[in-house]
Amino acid sequence: MTRKVVIVGASHGGHQAIIELLNRYDDIDVTLFEAGDFISFMSCGMELYLENDVTSVHDVRNFRPASFPQANVHILDNHLVTKINQSRQTVSVKNLKSNQDTEVSYDKLILSSGVTPNALAVPGADLENVFLMRGYDWATKIKAKLADDNIKNVTIVGAGYIGIEAAEAAAKAGKQVTLLDVISRPLGTYLDAELTDILSNELATRGVKVHTNIEISEFCGRNGQVEWVKSKQDNFPSDLVIQATGVKANTNWLRGTVDLDERGWIKNDPYLRTNLSNVYALGDATLAYSVAADKKMPIALATVARREARYIVKHLFEKIPTTPFSGVVGSSALSVFSYNFAQSGLNSFTAHRAGINVNSSYYEDNLRPAFIPKDKGNTKAYTKLFFQPFDHRLVGGAVLSKHDITAQGNVLALAIQYRLTLEDLAEADFFFQPGFDRQWSLLNLAAQHALGESEFTKK
Repeated sequence: MTRKVVIVGASHGGHQAIIELLNRYDDIDVTLFEAGDFISFMSCGMELYLENDVTSVHDVRNFRPASFPQANVHILDNHLVTKINQSRQTVSVKNLKSNQDTEVSYDKLILSSGVTPNALAVPGADLENVFLMRGYDWATKIKAKLADDNIKNVTIVGAGYIGIEAAEAAAKAGKQVTLLDVISRPLGTYLDAELTDILSNELATRGVKVHTNIEISEFCGRNGQVEWVKSKQDNFPSDLVIQATGVKANTNWLRGTVDLDERGWIKNDPYLRTNLSNVYALGDATLAYSVAADKKMPIALATVARREARYIVKHLFEKIPTTPFSGVVGSSALSVFSYNFAQSGLNSFTAHRAGINVNSSYYEDNLRPAFIPKDKGNTKAYTKLFFQPFDHRLVGGAVLSKHDITAQGNVLALAIQYRLTLEDLAEADFFFQPGFDRQWSLLNLAAQHALGESEFTKK
């Protein structure tokens, strides 16, 4: 008998769920509903599109409907799922083109409903040229404005990953860029001060004016067009405003049916099941189990959604799942003009928010032996490690350099996932070749430094 699986949402989680279902089962009929009209734009590729580093905006996606030509896969855009009818095991779906409502039955339902970008609740948010930065439609609008010579002053609200990407793209387009944030440091929720200080200087050198501790009160303008951003501290001339102030769970349609927490995140158990039988939830609209924190936290990453989808489908038809979801580390990377960084697990901000006491160690050094001059690639590298004070188990880390050392970020992710200690990392057997690194690799040295060992000679 054919088993019917319905998926809500066509981003990373929905895409991976289809792949896993086709790989693991033969008697499957899969229907995926997507409310938007573009399947499925990768917002993490938006900066590359804005900077003309992609083949086409139409290619900045996980997949196309044509990617799954199988007769048992049905991918429907412009279809909004509005309700779960648990007693009948159906979902109510509205065709946004025809305005027709239908009910579709399921044996298993996977919710990958994702998030929507926050818009500041201030006067003037509806003025022309006040934009958000997520999805295909906003990407194409921003692209057109960055090519418009009439747009001279661009103000970015929010200095997280998305805001930094917007600021860099606008600066490279020749605009006067102002970056505003309510907290004290750009990227302050991702990196500690030693690293954000370096990046703040880089932004300033590139002409980006960074203002922190800013409380925005209004977007102001005349004739329906934004002209400046008003805050309690100052006013900022603005021909274009891009809001990058975080996200909120796209779960209002589930209230009263699926259990949500006070912020709207879907509650799921260690097997990623909701309170409704045969209904699972994954991705950005849920809290993910953090291996580093040993608790659930908001970790809105594509890598998390894909691992959760893989787990759910693997255990989808088990009466009692053989094992709970093992959790994720939460790793990400970003370039900020000439710098590259990668971070994994916890940092000071996220550890404090999770109520976890951690120790940390900051280390900086040259990447290669001292006999190699700076102009031959012997650049500085900066490392921050976070670890448990009682057993030295690694729970977080970040690396930063003008050289691409993001691979070290993956090493940190693996070390955190498998609960390695500072002692393990200090002795880990990495290769040595002076064209690449030191006799002890960067992470060896950072761990040895954290343990208080004598500094390895630089000569």
